[in-house]
Amino acid sequence: MPEEMTTRERILEATYSCVARHGLDRTTLEDVARESGLSRATIYRVFPAGRDELLRAVVIWELERFFTQLATAVAAEPTFVGLIEEGLMYARAAIMKHAVLQTILRTEPERLLPLMTLEAERPVRFIVEYLTPLLEREESESRLRPGITVGDAAEYTARLVLSLIASPGNWDLSDPEVTRVLVREHLLAGVLTAEALEAP
Repeated sequence: MPEEMTTRERILEATYSCVARHGLDRTTLEDVARESGLSRATIYRVFPAGRDELLRAVVIWELERFFTQLATAVAAEPTFVGLIEEGLMYARAAIMKHAVLQTILRTEPERLLPLMTLEAERPVRFIVEYLTPLLEREESESRLRPGITVGDAAEYTARLVLSLIASPGNWDLSDPEVTRVLVREHLLAGVLTAEALEAP
């Protein structure tokens, strides 16, 4: 592990490795101590509530890493509509390739889903904060629909994006044309003007 890593990061990295190897249910504090090279006492100092707090923290940590990577992947997209299209396709592909997440969803979803539900507002807030300045630009260029506030547009878009990433239903988010129709005719149709939605 890199030397500049904090104790908390070492513990989270070690926990993530243990979850990847053993799953959520079978990951113990002893496993994490062994993997991190730290004592159980040190782990308890950082996570006083023990294993449940640690597992919740590692889920949050991985969600934050995921959305930071997503933001970086779409940062160069010049239009808001294009950014949402690219973001949906990137995020869905990343989730489908995420070996640890797929393993947990297949073998013990009953353990992961409550942890994610407890922290559901964190990714919403992250996405809202990311989208707000972009939507402010849309507003300044008169591309938001009349009567729609930036805050409402960011909240609505964030929640729909998260829902679609997790469960796209019949929408094939690996297909750019399908994703384009979804974003322009459904997801953003109530947020942006027709002219904004028609832009290439």
